[in-house]
Amino acid sequence: MAENLSKSAQKVQAELNRYGIELKVVEFSESTRTSQEAADAIGCELGQIAKSLIFKGKTSKKPVCIIASGANRVNEKKIKEIIGEKIEKADAAFVLEHTGYAIGGVPPVGHKSSIKPLIDEDLLKYQEIWSAAGTPHAVFKLTPDDLLRITGGEVISVK
Repeated sequence: MAENLSKSAQKVQAELNRYGIELKVVEFSESTRTSQEAADAIGCELGQIAKSLIFKGKTSKKPVCIIASGANRVNEKKIKEIIGEKIEKADAAFVLEHTGYAIGGVPPVGHKSSIKPLIDEDLLKYQEIWSAAGTPHAVFKLTPDDLLRITGGEVISVK
């Protein structure tokens, strides 16, 4: 783990500090870009990784954030039923424009655009989960309750 945080990780840490919860960003020398890489670096179960995925509404072109368990694949048809429009994969430029972060390091909070996330119900079964913190090497540990508190997200089934 790195001692000094990169600029993007510092930005996430500053955002987390605003919530008055003791959440600490850590950076690893190895990649945490994918859920499996993050689980391997941290030494946790794949399901404990809270991956912040950004999609684009097919009609509205608005960002849709889904915070899914690393073990799950998002069922796009189910998301359409919940939000009322089809979603499509967002490209790297769209993700950066709306969150301020590159794919592989998107945190659940501190986005450029106001995006209320949909949160995978499977994350609630863990005592602790891990989320990206601004870079493909930075993460932070939190509880499912912390995640709900800091994001104001809606819990759904993403599978």
